[in-house]
Amino acid sequence: MRNVATIRGKRRYRWLSLLRRGECGGALVELALTVPMLGVLLVGASEFATLEYDSLEVTNAARAGVAYGSQSSATAADTAGMKSAATNDGSNVAGLHATATEFWSCSSAPSTQYSSAAAAANVCSSSNGYHVLNYVQVNTTATVTPSIAVPGLPTSYTLTGVAVMRVQ
Repeated sequence: MRNVATIRGKRRYRWLSLLRRGECGGALVELALTVPMLGVLLVGASEFATLEYDSLEVTNAARAGVAYGSQSSATAADTAGMKSAATNDGSNVAGLHATATEFWSCSSAPSTQYSSAAAAANVCSSSNGYHVLNYVQVNTTATVTPSIAVPGLPTSYTLTGVAVMRVQ
């Protein structure tokens, strides 16, 4: 008798197992839809990370150039040495270009730049406690092309780095 009740119970819920049988492929369909989207997100994230890494390298190259130039008045005048320090630091980025300049300003108006120490000294009055400040600046640029071209996005990006430091 117990066997008959169990069989009837199984028959009673048989329609439920028929409904569940149609869901077996649902997980596979969901997987087939989400894997390509996750793949696109992964490729996009890696492209963004590469672009950000190159941007940091370009900025750090400019910092390395001014770090070299700010050591003394002699290294501040060595613009070729500052360019070389910048390009050596950013060797991981292809096509990195650097420009280096030296300028002077008066402590009373540090935002005003002069191309020579004499020009800054003419404006800067030492009797008022002002003095001439010497600065170096390195600008770095690099044009980076992404490894995967995405329609609607630029085919290349121009990255820039600027660093200014007072000479010791």
